[in-house]
Amino acid sequence: MLRLAAERPLQLKVRARSTSAEQQKEVMEHSKHTQTKDGGDGGSVLNGHFDGMVKRPPGGTGRSAAPPPPPHAADPQAPGAESGSHRPSNSVMESWKEERTRSVEDNEMSLPSLAAAYTTILRGLGEDPQRQGLLKTPWRAATAMQFFTKGYQEKIIDVLNDAIFDEDHDEMVIVKDIDMFSMCEHHLVPIFGRVHIGYLPNKRVLGLSKLARIVEIYSRRLQVQERLTKQIAVAITEALQPTGVGVVIEATHMCMVMRGVQKMNSKTVTSTMLGVFREDPKTRDEFLTLIRS
Repeated sequence: MLRLAAERPLQLKVRARSTSAEQQKEVMEHSKHTQTKDGGDGGSVLNGHFDGMVKRPPGGTGRSAAPPPPPHAADPQAPGAESGSHRPSNSVMESWKEERTRSVEDNEMSLPSLAAAYTTILRGLGEDPQRQGLLKTPWRAATAMQFFTKGYQEKIIDVLNDAIFDEDHDEMVIVKDIDMFSMCEHHLVPIFGRVHIGYLPNKRVLGLSKLARIVEIYSRRLQVQERLTKQIAVAITEALQPTGVGVVIEATHMCMVMRGVQKMNSKTVTSTMLGVFREDPKTRDEFLTLIRS
């Protein structure tokens, strides 16, 4: 009895040590498994590729990662980065080449849903879409809206393809009083007015009617006048690489005439000057004088 009593504490100590060793082993295995999952040698889930996109761990570096690169190198679009500082202007200057966002086929497919939307609007206004005078109104309104925004179907590069000519001419070219119709993107009511365009050629000229076509493409969209003015100037600059470009738009906004402040005679004037038109006051003054004459 005394012998059994003496051996029991010893067995308990051995069992406690065995249990402690097993728990420690489980903790180490769990830790190893967690490290592998988060970024170890088997971390292909986090450091692999999926649909061309690299998956990045949400935190930590995982396996022996190299020191993090400086902010400019890690994020090419970080503010102040040299490569990123020029990128926005380049993307704006190149955007004229790929502008088409809608096709004729898209028009045909979306026409029923557009017409249905106009039917809903008529009901929301308290009208009866089945009334004789309104039976075809939803379809008429839908096709009209597609026409008002047909600029989404066209690309500048298609318009200018065969209309850029080599010419030893370096004096100012101006086309003024180009009629312009657009749609206010805030209220979906018309903007209309005149566009004046001038450029200083650099051994290349553009067919005169193409300037009006550029206006048509960009104005037949949902617009604000400030953006429209710049888009026209940038498109001409990219296409011709002239010494300078000037664009002035004078327009009436029906959102100011029919509603809101209801100022019947108000006009909005915007301008964009690029190249020598911005840098040289004499060239700019010559352009502004000629479009007012």
